[in-house]
Amino acid sequence: MRFRYVLDADLGALRIPASRTPRQADELWKHTCFEAFVAGPSPGDAEYRELNFSPSTEWAAYSFNSYRKGMTAVALPSAPRIEVTRSGTQLVLEARMRAQGLLPEAWRAPGATLRIALSAVLEDESGRIAYWALKHAPDKPDFHHAAGFILEV
Repeated sequence: MRFRYVLDADLGALRIPASRTPRQADELWKHTCFEAFVAGPSPGDAEYRELNFSPSTEWAAYSFNSYRKGMTAVALPSAPRIEVTRSGTQLVLEARMRAQGLLPEAWRAPGATLRIALSAVLEDESGRIAYWALKHAPDKPDFHHAAGFILEV
């Protein structure tokens, strides 16, 4: 799987985590990071995965049984490869990872369609957090909400 995020902004006005040794880390969403939520082919199946990718090259992977329930860290067989480039007002984060070990076999079957939600958490220099997504839930930003799973791959 490959995720590519392009942030075009005044990067000097944002707190962007400094590069670190790649490792699995919790609570990356408390600072600038990019997220992907992946659900299986059946809209009736409430199970999904959450992936967090930090510009620091730290990452996290979680499995949920249903909406915000049954969260467990996923022990991946190999760490995602995260590459970050900055140029002027643009930050690009590209994360590559194997689906095996993360997604159930049925989700990886030939012809299976994954439902995906993409989002970003941006922390400004004063510590305020802004939540961005391809589509937000009806009432407030909630990246776990099924309404955000609008991409089909």
